[in-house]
Amino acid sequence: QYQLVESGGGLVQPGGSLRLSCAASGFSFHYYAIAWFRQAPGKEREGVSCISGGDGRITNYADSVKGRFTVSRDNAKNMVWLQINSLKPEDTAVYYCAADLIDCRVYTDNYQYGTWGQGTQVTVSS
Repeated sequence: QYQLVESGGGLVQPGGSLRLSCAASGFSFHYYAIAWFRQAPGKEREGVSCISGGDGRITNYADSVKGRFTVSRDNAKNMVWLQINSLKPEDTAVYYCAADLIDCRVYTDNYQYGTWGQGTQVTVSS
């Protein structure tokens, strides 16, 4: 079955970095766009990044994370990574990866995705 598994979250001080991983299995990964979403307590889930299927040529980022987050993929490994730098307390959230055959230029609606991971917690605190 389609499966996504996130890892790499943790507790980090402001200004620190993390690298989140999303491991895919059970589907033709290289065709699928992969998006990252996050959900903070009491807030709606928001899209933060997307990488297109195939060569991953198209990437997209929320304004709040541009310049700090970088998404990448390796189709041979069925993996996507989200490098998060210059972390801020407001980045604290559960981070999810999601997959579907979508256009990363329009990626932020939850309903677009048929496959989700279980999430990984990122906490930014001193």
